[in-house]
Amino acid sequence: MHLSCLYLHIINSAYNSELYNTVVQNEKEPRVTDLLILTIKRWYKMPRIRTVHSKVYATPRRPYEKERLDQELKLIGVYGLRNKREVWRVKYSLAHIRKLARELLTLEEKDPRRLFEGNALLRRLVLIGVLREEQMKLDYVLGLRVEDFLERRLQTQVFKKGLAKSIHHARVMILQRHIRVRRQVVNVPSFIVRLDSEKHIELSLRSPYGTGRPGRVKRKNQKKGAADEDGGDDDE
Repeated sequence: MHLSCLYLHIINSAYNSELYNTVVQNEKEPRVTDLLILTIKRWYKMPRIRTVHSKVYATPRRPYEKERLDQELKLIGVYGLRNKREVWRVKYSLAHIRKLARELLTLEEKDPRRLFEGNALLRRLVLIGVLREEQMKLDYVLGLRVEDFLERRLQTQVFKKGLAKSIHHARVMILQRHIRVRRQVVNVPSFIVRLDSEKHIELSLRSPYGTGRPGRVKRKNQKKGAADEDGGDDDE
């Protein structure tokens, strides 16, 4: 619509609306600009910001089930997780993968969708190290456990490679940006490590644990030691 036509359309709607009567009560003859501003204010609304609330975990249906509580508490201790929400995230992802595998198993073996989506799913699981290459069948997907995914976390891999003293120390090192994967610093403990990236986990070049600048306490001790040596030389 042309700008002049739009302008006339707004003015005509303003004269025919209730805004005209409200303005007339205050003034004898309303100005066109006033009607235009009032009409635009009435028509125009602030755009709504759309937020994406994607579901990443599902809370348990029975919150006080003893076996599940003991299992989650054990996983938190073994893998150094922060809370049970991290366990629920893995369970939610695993349930989604199993659901997809069961849906594909209902199709025929030569079905194009089963061949395409099934191979893509299996290649992805082999790539992250959850399945072995000889297990590239949808039946093996149904046998996956939560521990299989927790083993591929960066926090677990850092501890297994001996870069940290404990599983909790590994989490602290990752959060403090001491670890890098393929020359890229990663500060997310739940980062899933691929098989081809596992051998590239190492200390960052800027980390005090590696070749970087010494930490604050170490610098302080070095400075103090140098001062003590200077004092000993002066006494001699």
